[in-house]
Amino acid sequence: MAKLPEWLSRLGRGLSHVERRLDERRAEVAAEDVAVLSPTGVDQGPDDRLPVAKGAPVVLVGQPGQRPEPASVVPWGMRVAAEVSWRLLILAGMLWVLMKVISEIRLLVLAFAAALLITALLQPTVARLRRMGLPRGLATAVTAIAGFVMIGLVGWFVVWQVMENLDNLSDRVRDGIEELKAWALDSPFHVTEKQINDIAKNLSETIGTNTEEITSAGLQGVTVVVEVLTGMLLAMFSTLFLLYDGSRIWRWLLALMPAAARPGLAGAGPRAWRTLTAYVRGTVIVAMIDAIFIGLGIYFLDVPMAVPLAVFIFLFAFIPLVGAVVSGALAVVVALVTQGVFTALMVLAVVLAVQQIEGHVLQPFILGRAVRVHPLAVVLSVAAGGMVAGIGGAVVAVPLVAVTNTVVVYLRAYARERDSRVGPAPHGATAVESAPGPSQS
Repeated sequence: MAKLPEWLSRLGRGLSHVERRLDERRAEVAAEDVAVLSPTGVDQGPDDRLPVAKGAPVVLVGQPGQRPEPASVVPWGMRVAAEVSWRLLILAGMLWVLMKVISEIRLLVLAFAAALLITALLQPTVARLRRMGLPRGLATAVTAIAGFVMIGLVGWFVVWQVMENLDNLSDRVRDGIEELKAWALDSPFHVTEKQINDIAKNLSETIGTNTEEITSAGLQGVTVVVEVLTGMLLAMFSTLFLLYDGSRIWRWLLALMPAAARPGLAGAGPRAWRTLTAYVRGTVIVAMIDAIFIGLGIYFLDVPMAVPLAVFIFLFAFIPLVGAVVSGALAVVVALVTQGVFTALMVLAVVLAVQQIEGHVLQPFILGRAVRVHPLAVVLSVAAGGMVAGIGGAVVAVPLVAVTNTVVVYLRAYARERDSRVGPAPHGATAVESAPGPSQS
């Protein structure tokens, strides 16, 4: 018990020492705050401190243990990614709005795109007639009338052939179905007649229960026919004006562009038009060769409606890769249900052989490097065009990609050439010396 007062005395002295150390630390922190807020870094008294707005952030620079500015601790890569991301979001929003606008006026856009393709096909004929001495209006009228009459005759011929062979085709399809049924019964798949009858019964019931939907689809088909006719009229009028006044329309569009961009666009426009013309003419030649040779193969194999199938092959050839597959599959199916499995295999062999010759010989030789697009870009563009605007979008997707590629390549080369003529921009001390002063601005 005698040591208790001595222990309490030491405890009191220790507490007093701790209190003095806390007071000294508080004074040091206050002095550091004053040094940061002072313009000279020295405590100048309470009246000489910089005014600080209430609630404003105070940046403590160079003090140990203090929090730095938030932007300075974000990694550089993340800051660059953030800068790029919000710009990409703006571009994506603009692209989405553009797609919505195009989907609302899809008929107008597709009609004008079809007019551009037809104009690219017919414009060399107009130029040739004008070189022969015909006036511009007469050359345009002769070319347009001849082109539209040819397209109309092809359409009429296809419809006429289908109507003429419809009864014969239905009889052959019925016989083909019976042959397929007999082949399925004798095949190693152990298909019974009861299973085949159940499939036919289910198909009949499905058609009967969905009569209302089928009728609605027929009414929608009438609407589609009206839209197609409207689009054809718009395409015809647009083609006439593009053939007659195409150069003036281009100059008008060029005048709407900013003055700094006009020289580059003036050089890119003719190159884009040459690319489109080469694509359309090359595609027509390739499609015609496909239709002739596959049509001859179908004809010699005694498949019905060989001529309409050849016309379908010609039309579907304007959809790269996908069109060839669809038209070839259609020919194989018709051969299968009318002539049997062996004839269908022979038609498949003919289609594959012609398409291989087309892909490895005709397209590289006829189209050349001017419109060469990678197959992956072709597939993706056709898929995107089909999702946005159906068959019409799939048709115009590849020429749009080819033209865009030509324009981008030319503008990049034009920018490099312009920079090499002007020279590099001033930098370092030269940039400081060339900067305008107060009297120059």
